Amino acid sequence: MLPRMLWPHSVRGRLHPDLPDVRDDVEAWCAAERIPRPLDRLIADFHVPMAAWIADHVEDRTLVLGLNGAQGTGKSTLARLLARLLERIHGLRAAVLSLDDLYLTAEERAHRAAAIHPLLATRGVPGTHDVDLGIRTIRAFREAKPLAIPRFDKARDDRAPVSTWPRWEGACDVVIFEGWCVGARPQRADELQEPVNGLERLEDPTGDWRWYVNRELGGPYQALFSETGRKS
Repeated sequence: MLPRMLWPHSVRGRLHPDLPDVRDDVEAWCAAERIPRPLDRLIADFHVPMAAWIADHVEDRTLVLGLNGAQGTGKSTLARLLARLLERIHGLRAAVLSLDDLYLTAEERAHRAAAIHPLLATRGVPGTHDVDLGIRTIRAFREAKPLAIPRFDKARDDRAPVSTWPRWEGACDVVIFEGWCVGARPQRADELQEPVNGLERLEDPTGDWRWYVNRELGGPYQALFSETGRKS
């Protein structure tokens, strides 16, 4: 959630006075997505003002917005709903890019597992994503180049065929980049000395995996995360 200072009380508890009532549109979107419809107060207190805040920060260049949160908290749903509201209310073209769709292929992860640590075969942590693909995709949005938005097939645990990736053409006003560790920073060295759970104690007793993950987070991933919050 955005800091309180960015959440004016003037829009809490009611639909923004300068914007149309979007409840019916949200209901139709939720039905199409097969997800529960938010309460009117949640739409008024959260979704509409957040979309308005984003729209207020869009100028004549693409705004890349980072969105993070724990797994299963609804990041992807929120990102898609915000994109819908930005389009319907503010007339902006908004795209969603998910960190989950940037996972390395099964073959690439197997290679890292063999070369670095077996736990890298399992997607999730820094070091299991194609960072360069993410950077190229965001920059293509900024430069208004035709592109295919990456997709990962979790049922197959592998990248979806490029032929199935949704296409995008033309300018993009807002890119919502969502993921569980978007914007995260690496840990200090002293925080990595001891295992923090059973997985690390049993599967990573020497710390090779967690040290590698932390180096990836502190290096390539910071380059990816630095793409957020920028206008170009």
